[in-house]
Amino acid sequence: MIRRFLDGLYLYSGWLAGVFLIAIFVLMMVLSAGRPLGINIPAGDDFISWCMAATAFLGLAHTFRHGEMIRVGLLIDRLDDNARHYVEIAALLTGTGFIGFFAWHAAVMTWQSWKFFDISQGVIAVPLWIPQLGYSGGLVILFIAFVDELVHVLRGFAPRYELPKPQTAEEIVERAMQSGV
Repeated sequence: MIRRFLDGLYLYSGWLAGVFLIAIFVLMMVLSAGRPLGINIPAGDDFISWCMAATAFLGLAHTFRHGEMIRVGLLIDRLDDNARHYVEIAALLTGTGFIGFFAWHAAVMTWQSWKFFDISQGVIAVPLWIPQLGYSGGLVILFIAFVDELVHVLRGFAPRYELPKPQTAEEIVERAMQSGV
């Protein structure tokens, strides 16, 4: 039950990042096409930048869980399975610590913006905690994903973000095409 909840959380976060990406596209098209027609969205640039931050941070956990984050595998790929397991644990511990630090401070910043009624200084006054939710929420979900993966690896399993090694040349080409290399 917990596994389904966590996988759903990561998937929902990824979908929400996609919704904000579509919002960026729509806002930019309206701003561009509306200019010659005299249509203007007040603070449109502010809304686009907030959507961009939400897209970036909400998509992190989903990207991490699917093994699409950039990793330097030159060293770790050459280690035997036992040494590799300990290096993965060390990397996950380090990542969990850093992400936890950033998630905590982002959540505190969002909470303080709500507590002190911080308002944006653009054309439209927006409570700052609203756009900050995408940033802090994405980092908190990424922290949960890191802790989830750390517990999984500490239990002796291989990391779920690690894809099995390709067996054929076609698999290598297919993975390169999927990753955009």
